[in-house]
Amino acid sequence: MGRTSRRKRSTPAARLTAAAVALVLGGGGLVAVGVHASAGEGRSGGSPGQSRTQARQVSTIDCPDAGIALPDVPDGARPEVDRELAAMDTQITEAYRRFADRRERIAQDPALAENAVLGPLRSRRAASLDRIGVAVERAAGARPQGLEGLAGCGLRADGQEPPGDGSGGRAGNGPEAADFVEIESVAPDTDRPRNRRGASRGTFSTDCGRNENGKFNSDNVIAAPGVSNGAHHMHDYVGNQATDAFAGDDELAAGRSTCRNRGDRSTYYWPVLRLQNGEDEDDADADGGGRDQNTGEIQTPSRVTLRFTGSPAGKVTAMPRFLRIITGDAKAFTNGDANANASWSCTGFEDRQLKDKYPICPEGSQVVRSFAFQSCWDGRNTDSANHRTHVAFAEDDGRCPDGFRAIPQLVQRIVYDVPPGPGFAVDSFPEQLHKPVTDHGDFINVFDDALMRRMVSCINGGRSCR
Repeated sequence: MGRTSRRKRSTPAARLTAAAVALVLGGGGLVAVGVHASAGEGRSGGSPGQSRTQARQVSTIDCPDAGIALPDVPDGARPEVDRELAAMDTQITEAYRRFADRRERIAQDPALAENAVLGPLRSRRAASLDRIGVAVERAAGARPQGLEGLAGCGLRADGQEPPGDGSGGRAGNGPEAADFVEIESVAPDTDRPRNRRGASRGTFSTDCGRNENGKFNSDNVIAAPGVSNGAHHMHDYVGNQATDAFAGDDELAAGRSTCRNRGDRSTYYWPVLRLQNGEDEDDADADGGGRDQNTGEIQTPSRVTLRFTGSPAGKVTAMPRFLRIITGDAKAFTNGDANANASWSCTGFEDRQLKDKYPICPEGSQVVRSFAFQSCWDGRNTDSANHRTHVAFAEDDGRCPDGFRAIPQLVQRIVYDVPPGPGFAVDSFPEQLHKPVTDHGDFINVFDDALMRRMVSCINGGRSCR
């Protein structure tokens, strides 16, 4: 899709009023229907009449994440597997639209969810999973076991009481007022690993701007290479300006960069943050924007800090060029928080970090998003089939797991000047309801070898460099 450009920012007073109105009307677009009593029943594929049901508040569609379940895919099958995984994301998006369009009818007739939404979704997922199995078998000689069990999907119930008259939900798909908390009510967190003797205490910072030039797209070249709108939400980009779904290593190596240091052509991207102020962005009728339930005015960060730090347990080694890292989980609302990693806070309160809530900052304080990327590498691969197992987080004592070596840790800090109080959200897959726990960041290392050596030297030597 074409790139979007930001509209002129509305005044803080107007944005605050619009945000307040949105949340008075808001509640995530939830409906009360009869759903399966357990996740297992919900994904079994059986008819609703054959399972115990109860009236609960249903907010979204919940499917197993096939990408995470496929850690080992032969290289020859990866392009086809990636395409099918992206197609399965599109299938969920389209099913969520059918669910959203039929909220009131489903509330009156729960069987409609099975007939119009879940049944067709399961069938399409089963076909994609079969094609994945064929691709892997063709490349490796053996079909992966258990693929069929990944086809089932159900409706996700929040476990809350349904609204009395059905009018409590804000138009759209989240967030809710309950997704926000006042940062002053959060206890400080001081549990951090101590530096050991021989720790690498230096830092290396790179300045790549704040996406002032408005490079956006809804691709994800790491998780869905070669697929337009593979993310179904819009990303901010700084650094490499050649980045889109079709950019390979050669294109990235030759790409123009917004980074001041000419040796850094790396790609840094994350979901945009939007103000829920009733203002349409230029992507209101585009993929990744309004067509994928991402609405509101995109906010340009007031500050972006990209800093590489060392290991508290010893020296770091150079990252391989074109290393790809995803931190956080864009589907953590339905997957669970095992891979969630983003933190939310406010300036002046950054000893208080939130994982599953957006912060309400006091007057004069700004919203902060932070990502501390995986800092351990397997020493062999620049990517993996599920885009996770080639890198790892350090253990609680700061050491890397067995078989991994420490690399410079990318720490991203993104600051926004938004009105105090609820009224903003990150872009997400539609069925993830813009929950803060789904926030995530992506990085592709395109430092040249000389600058990477300088980074490692600075970090291991205890210096602060740029």
